[in-house]
Amino acid sequence: MPTAEERLASLGLTLPAVASPVANYMPYVRSGNLLFLAGQISRAPDGAPLVGKLGDTLTIEQGCEAARAAALSAIAVMNEALGSLEQVARVVRVTALVNTTPEFESQPQVANGASDLFVAVFDERGRHVRTAVGVSSLPLGVAVEIEVTVEAE
Repeated sequence: MPTAEERLASLGLTLPAVASPVANYMPYVRSGNLLFLAGQISRAPDGAPLVGKLGDTLTIEQGCEAARAAALSAIAVMNEALGSLEQVARVVRVTALVNTTPEFESQPQVANGASDLFVAVFDERGRHVRTAVGVSSLPLGVAVEIEVTVEAE
């Protein structure tokens, strides 16, 4: 069975650098066997924020890509925190905050970009519970921010 790192490589993905906190918080906290990640925003491969509003300037497909980018950042944090992605026993919970117009109702479709990446990388260990909500704005005007809880080995 391929490792998470091998699955990332087969998808043509490399982990981005973990962003430093920009305020008084930590990028992650481990409590027992649970790892809580700070919110991860959608960023391009060069680190620039992926900005826009679903239902206005972005399509669902672009929103999915933004969610996927935020998930990739979350995976980078998991790797830094645990030393190896093989230490991820399970992705437990994902909360997706989607920057939307009031009329937009497809937040779950956008959040699939993150969920699908977690399953592609971690297989069954990537299946999780999830909440996807629309918000009127996000930091830096990004399209998506996700919060993740992981069970560690």
